[in-house]
Amino acid sequence: MQEPDDEQHVDDVLQPDTDEDSALDLGEDQISTASLTSTIRHFEIENGHTYHALNAGKYILPNDERTRPRLITTLATDIQNQHFLATFEGRAHFAPGADTAQRVLDVGTGTGIWAIQFGTELQLSRIARLVADDLIPADEHPAAQVIGVDLSPIQPTLVPPNCSFEIDDVEREWTWSFPFDYIFSRMMVGSFADWPSFIGRAYENLNPGGWLELQDCIFPLATDDGSFHEGQPIYEWSSLLLEASQKLGRSLGDATRHREHMTAAGFINVTVKHFKWPSNHWPKDPRHKVVGLWTLANIGEGLEGLSMALLSRGHGWTREQVLAYLTGVRRDLQDRRIHAYWPM
Repeated sequence: MQEPDDEQHVDDVLQPDTDEDSALDLGEDQISTASLTSTIRHFEIENGHTYHALNAGKYILPNDERTRPRLITTLATDIQNQHFLATFEGRAHFAPGADTAQRVLDVGTGTGIWAIQFGTELQLSRIARLVADDLIPADEHPAAQVIGVDLSPIQPTLVPPNCSFEIDDVEREWTWSFPFDYIFSRMMVGSFADWPSFIGRAYENLNPGGWLELQDCIFPLATDDGSFHEGQPIYEWSSLLLEASQKLGRSLGDATRHREHMTAAGFINVTVKHFKWPSNHWPKDPRHKVVGLWTLANIGEGLEGLSMALLSRGHGWTREQVLAYLTGVRRDLQDRRIHAYWPM
């Protein structure tokens, strides 16, 4: 019998900080494996950015050096990863079965930092259990296998022995020989043309009792007090990006239907946790203020990369038009009087 779904609003209404002197201020399963061909490593160039060459045009974010620092400089300073950790108070995942999973798939792994950290975490936790229970042979605690898959080969080569990366398109038929215990996906909203199909494939490729976890933000931005409204560049930008993504068939608002699609695919015990990404450090609450600073670093650093493909492909803008337009958006993104946030 299916248990009732669980929906949790972790972040309630955020109160703005009215203190102008705030202390926080700005200052072999797959067709492609690690032995990648030169064809896959070839990148498409568009409007001064490079994009993945495998099934070019599907993903809106570039993979060049100007964008990658937003994702990773070192494993300790990955901006987007730190943004999520701050949002979730140090947690990288929520699925109950994650810690005991033997086969794990990270969809849209990007730089691979989540897969690497998760693989390392599993190894350390199982070593600790072996030390505490030294009468059990080590082969009864096999190390979990973590596979990261992406369209772009931008992952590091030095990785834990239980972690590997593959270059493939998960919108095509999945060809892994064995099912997974846990499938994880983060920030893939705007990437899939058919979310029900992806979620259905995930369901089919999970062992009985397996878990699927999706972590996404949602466009357009929202506000709790009306300070984010028409007439502001950031308001228009948010709407333009959503409209462009819908024109291109990969909506930035699709995460609102994740629970519906998961239930339709056959998943039970579906839990939805709602969080908020403040646009900057405008909230009064110290934790959300820090999250807002990470938003400013994450979105602010990647603003051009996030906007270029959508505005040029979806609305026909030139590179010069996009760059000029983003000046006002960037100014609004830093304005603490605009109490906007991304629903998570």
